[in-house]
Amino acid sequence: MAEVMNRLDPKSRAAARGFSDLAIRNLFVVPTVAFLIVFNIFPLIYSLGYSFTDFRASSKEAANFVGLQNYRDLLADPFIWTNFTITAKYVIVSVTGQVLVGFGLALLLNRSFPFKGLVTTLLLLPMMLSMAVVGLFWKLLYDPNFGIINYALGLGNFEWLSDPGIALYAVALTDIWMWSPFVMLLSLAGLSAVPKHLYEAASIDRAGRFYVFFRITLPLVAPILLIAIIFRTMEAFKTFDLAFVMTSQPTTELISIRLYKMAFQEWQTGKSCALAYIVLIMVLTITNIYVKYLNKAKQR
Repeated sequence: MAEVMNRLDPKSRAAARGFSDLAIRNLFVVPTVAFLIVFNIFPLIYSLGYSFTDFRASSKEAANFVGLQNYRDLLADPFIWTNFTITAKYVIVSVTGQVLVGFGLALLLNRSFPFKGLVTTLLLLPMMLSMAVVGLFWKLLYDPNFGIINYALGLGNFEWLSDPGIALYAVALTDIWMWSPFVMLLSLAGLSAVPKHLYEAASIDRAGRFYVFFRITLPLVAPILLIAIIFRTMEAFKTFDLAFVMTSQPTTELISIRLYKMAFQEWQTGKSCALAYIVLIMVLTITNIYVKYLNKAKQR
């Protein structure tokens, strides 16, 4: 079409009515790039500049350049490392649970049975809900006085969200319930792509179920399962609203909650920007490690 438009006389009526491929491309690409620059790239660079200052949003005083002092203070703060430790524990428990539950559900759904579409849709409902709504919903379920969980398990007035040793796992269990369907959906797509003739050949050779699972199913689904792990690890590392809504225990103060308190309660804007960049670097590092293993899995 571009060649046809180029051959047309620019003053002709046909050229005036039509759009070239370049014009159509620019019509879609330019607004998208402008949106990314204004709402993503510019704030990113702007906050990077603040991370090297002692700026406070609550103060009218001018920001002073302090260099890497904010980063040094944060990395030397034992309380910040405690928040990172809590976050790491939360990520491990949450993502591991999501992978086990999600992949297990995908294995169960990877067969024909009545109302399969309806069951799959119902299982996907949790991840369509708001994080704040899910947090409030599960907070009621965990309530020691009228919560259904204690009643079903016969635990009496057990304090799920007030117990410092259990609260973090209670929040992680909520996250597992909410996002296991995401892992299930990706795993189900991977399982449906496994060639059927491999299972037929294994059946002819009288291979056992464990052999088929570890030699055929898991290796072929591993790349897409690793993609699910990458997405869920990044999101779990940034979890804020779920833990913030459900409990205020110090043992559940994730790094994102610490960042929120530093920025909007203590008004340490410059230092909070530095902490945000430390979190960003950690997330990027973890993601690069996953991508490295993903590339290795694809080459097998």
